[in-house]
Amino acid sequence: MNQFGEVFRNLDWSVITDILIAIIPALICITFHELSHGFVAYKLGDDTAKSMGRLTLNPIKHIDKMGLLMMIAFRFGWAKPVPVNMRNFKHPKRGMAITALAGPVSNLVLSAFFLFFLGFLYRPLTNAGTFGHVMIEMLDVTAYLSIALAIFNLLPIPPLDGSKVLFSVLPNKTYFKLMRYEQYGMILLMAFIWLTRTIGSPLSGATVTVYRGMCNIAEWSFSLYGKLM
Repeated sequence: MNQFGEVFRNLDWSVITDILIAIIPALICITFHELSHGFVAYKLGDDTAKSMGRLTLNPIKHIDKMGLLMMIAFRFGWAKPVPVNMRNFKHPKRGMAITALAGPVSNLVLSAFFLFFLGFLYRPLTNAGTFGHVMIEMLDVTAYLSIALAIFNLLPIPPLDGSKVLFSVLPNKTYFKLMRYEQYGMILLMAFIWLTRTIGSPLSGATVTVYRGMCNIAEWSFSLYGKLM
């Protein structure tokens, strides 16, 4: 028993925490993103996502294995798309655009939420030992990754959300023709990801810029904690 306790104490917990910090924020971000798509679609009249069990905080329902790996490795990725039947919308093109935009917007809101608590809890967490430092990093990574997911999905490349927003301003004939070929957009998307990883990604620069701007939320909540406590 003593030998087991010694082994337990000598384990390198940093490896486990690094894995958790890589995976948990990604799961939170993609779950919130896809849930927002489904919820807004439902409010606009399409219950497809609800009937298929996608209006849930269970991340397993939303995971796309390749997209999750991309998020962990490159900070840009995707989830399993929420099924949407645009024929159920009163205004199909507009409903689809609003539903698509809900994902990125929700990620920016989520980032603001985590940055608020990062600033507000920073002082007590710094005094909470290893656990506190892990939580600080978890909050920070989740905020950054959520911004990255929002910006990535705003690209006007099918099947990303930005394409659905952009296509909504096109004439109906052109719109529905493009939507039929949406599945082939994944080839273009993978080519874009490869290219940006080769020449340097403008997405990273955009993410850092937005993240730094939103860090004002953390600074404000940090000051708020000082005033209240």
